[in-house]
Amino acid sequence: MARTSLTKRRLLGLDRSGPAPRPTQRGAPLRPFTIPNAIGFVRLALIPVFLVLALRSGDGRIASASIVYAVVAGTDYLDGIAARVTGQYSRLGTLLDPLVDRALVISGAIVAYRFDLLPRWALIVLAARELLMPALTQAAFRRGLDLDINMVGRWAVWPTMFSFFLAMVSVTWVADALLFLGLALTLAATALYVRDGLQAVRSPSTSA
Repeated sequence: MARTSLTKRRLLGLDRSGPAPRPTQRGAPLRPFTIPNAIGFVRLALIPVFLVLALRSGDGRIASASIVYAVVAGTDYLDGIAARVTGQYSRLGTLLDPLVDRALVISGAIVAYRFDLLPRWALIVLAARELLMPALTQAAFRRGLDLDINMVGRWAVWPTMFSFFLAMVSVTWVADALLFLGLALTLAATALYVRDGLQAVRSPSTSA
């Protein structure tokens, strides 16, 4: 199969037209040993480091924890770019990337809640949503469906992660505003996942 031309928009993940690469689709081998997956594993391994540093800080504001968080958050798109540059797509990569992002959001919420850095009610709603998504994904898998990450969900990640980072380095209303924006986008993305899942289940072409 001919490889799709790698334009700048495709490289940055802005152009996702066309079918998903075959190695990423349901039933494909996991293929864990790729450069993009190595990046994902490093990001995942740094999350416990962040938690230990932040929770031992006394107030949730310590440079070492903030730097680790920034590195993990800032490399969010790096594994995807690496996959597009090298062509090393894998099924594991499609599962690992959202897992790392979800774990990072939950860990940021834990620290922000523990030290009251952001409105706790919003953190509870956000964490509950992140814990709900794996259950929805599993339910979709059992029906033979894949819940593709929608663009609203991708957009929600950045203000949410940035709000945690800002809250850990300073006291500013901008952190609260970004959290509310991220939460609104996250809930909108969840509604779209539920809608798409119900439409797929009701579609006459869907088979077990």
